[in-house]
Amino acid sequence: MRIGMFTDSYPPYINGVSTSILMLQRALEKKGHQVFIVTVNPENLSYKYENEDKIIRIPGIPIGIYDYRLTGVYPLRVIKKIAAWNLDIIHSHTEFGVGTFARLIASEFNIPLVHTYHTMYEDYIHTITKGYFDKSSKKLVEYFTRFYCDKTCSELIVPTKKTYDLFKEKYKYDRDIYIVPTGIEVERFYREKFKPEELQKIREKHQLKKSDFVILYVGRLGKEKNIEFIIDVQQMLVKDYPKAKLVLVGDGPDAEDIKALVRKYNIEKNVIFTGKVPYDETPKYYNMADIFITASHFETQGLTVIEAMAASLPAICIDDESFNNTVVNGLNGYIFKTKEECKKDIEAIIKDKKMKEKLARGARTSAEMHSSKYFAEQVLDVYKKAIESEGSNFKSKLLAFIKKVKIWRK
Repeated sequence: MRIGMFTDSYPPYINGVSTSILMLQRALEKKGHQVFIVTVNPENLSYKYENEDKIIRIPGIPIGIYDYRLTGVYPLRVIKKIAAWNLDIIHSHTEFGVGTFARLIASEFNIPLVHTYHTMYEDYIHTITKGYFDKSSKKLVEYFTRFYCDKTCSELIVPTKKTYDLFKEKYKYDRDIYIVPTGIEVERFYREKFKPEELQKIREKHQLKKSDFVILYVGRLGKEKNIEFIIDVQQMLVKDYPKAKLVLVGDGPDAEDIKALVRKYNIEKNVIFTGKVPYDETPKYYNMADIFITASHFETQGLTVIEAMAASLPAICIDDESFNNTVVNGLNGYIFKTKEECKKDIEAIIKDKKMKEKLARGARTSAEMHSSKYFAEQVLDVYKKAIESEGSNFKSKLLAFIKKVKIWRK
């Protein structure tokens, strides 16, 4: 199968969506399929072709939200290259920018379009509006989401039941929705992949002693991640366990505010900011830690939790639908509701080495259910359904062929 992925987020960007797409691409290619990428050029305002023209990077303008860029100009030479790919299916991973281009191409050449809804936009409204016009902005987001996910795609994929419920209960989406949790290359995070001295170097780099108990967070340092909650728990914890060290891997717009809170609590020696970490180095950070923590309510799935589990880390997560189907109390981690509960859960693991080992084994086993191979198989089933429903229309296929011929001759 010849598959076109259209996305605003792709390596070298490091985030959940980028990771999801890369995992899917690699898993599909291992199964013998050809994957073509249309994405944003993060470096400059020029068109860039990579991997023997199987990756097209389109220039985009920074929009002031994290590292995202918005694209909107699609010249004929790019359309010609995409037409020459002779795609069987288009899979879009964004509603705007490159996602709009995906819909134009799918419509122009009558190619089935599958869309994955990755981002709960309503949760990010405050980043743009700063509290102003929230109600009207959410209504606008709802309108555009319904339009892009209902009127312009053949099939819709969501990563969790939480997102499924948003569409069915709030947006009243009356078409099929496929829940396909994002898979990861779990083997990348296996502890046996790394030599002890590699992990020790990471700890030494951040002045972590062998006796320190390392609590790890990986992700964006933004308000939506609720990191202040974790800092509050840490300042409570270190009063009784001064060797508890919180390591925050990542960067973001609220990094300075979080650092200010750490200084306010006078716990600078117990909270370590690593900044951005290269994608290939991230597994080492998981494996040098003792447990993983997140207090975010704004995840669609929470890939970092699965990555942590693959590294045999017990996961300590806030009570949220994104984590409730992954984290099982006493099996692979704990779900907490309050700061006091969170502190209690961490203390229990610090005190009981056997419990920690049990949770670590459960975490590793749980991660296996989220392999990229299984992920690809589920997505392929959706592709086949989209192609079958579109393939019955012979007239549309004939028109698509004629349009391709016209473009190639220009």
